[in-house]
Amino acid sequence: MKKIILILISIPTLVFAWDGYDYNNGKFVDIEKGSTVREGNDIEIYDWGDGKYKDVEVDSFDGSEVQYTDPDSGEQVTIDMD
Repeated sequence: MKKIILILISIPTLVFAWDGYDYNNGKFVDIEKGSTVREGNDIEIYDWGDGKYKDVEVDSFDGSEVQYTDPDSGEQVTIDMD
């Protein structure tokens, strides 16, 4: 029984990157493993559109959408997360 509880507790730490889509710019984005997605936190994303990693600050998060300001363009970006 202790093994089952230990496995269930550790499952959230086994999550890899989150996949998302930026409908404004037509790009797929991954939020990298280890990023805590909360308003005001810095997270690392991989932008498949330009093939670069970016460090961004989360403006808002509602559980399925992440908003941040793109550090290159200054544009507000909304990502729908899978």
